[in-house]
Amino acid sequence: MRVAAGVALMIGLALAPEPAAAQQKATPYWVSIAAGEARMRSGPGRNFPTLWLYHRRAMPLKVVETYTENHTNWRKVQDVDGATGWMLSVLLSDTRTAIVVGGTRPLRATPTPGAKIVWRAEAGVIGRIKACANGWCAFDAGKGRKGYVQTAHLWGVGPDEVVR
Repeated sequence: MRVAAGVALMIGLALAPEPAAAQQKATPYWVSIAAGEARMRSGPGRNFPTLWLYHRRAMPLKVVETYTENHTNWRKVQDVDGATGWMLSVLLSDTRTAIVVGGTRPLRATPTPGAKIVWRAEAGVIGRIKACANGWCAFDAGKGRKGYVQTAHLWGVGPDEVVR
């Protein structure tokens, strides 16, 4: 019985879909750092030197290239400051996040320029992107701090991108 359960488990694992970060997508696309610590390397392999060590979970990154060898998936990524390098795909998440850029920005009650300001977010604040359309994103910085931000004030979403 134990052998049959083990075989069933192995078959189930074989049929399970790949993690989202390991699936192939057309580049460029956006991801966020899933791990509490992630190394950006100079090439797609653990034998390449570390360029940067990130300690900021949910940091948005742009994937600009993919590489797979021996069932190991690597992503060439770019950060908000323009640094590029390679990260293991298991360190990345498809959860959409963005970072506020260019100074303190208003979070508005509705996606319109004259809407009431419900919060202000300083440059460097990272939040989850819930939806984007018409140059605005629903931005959730956590602890109830959410509102709409213009995409021009965010890095982690394209200027005309629609996110649902």
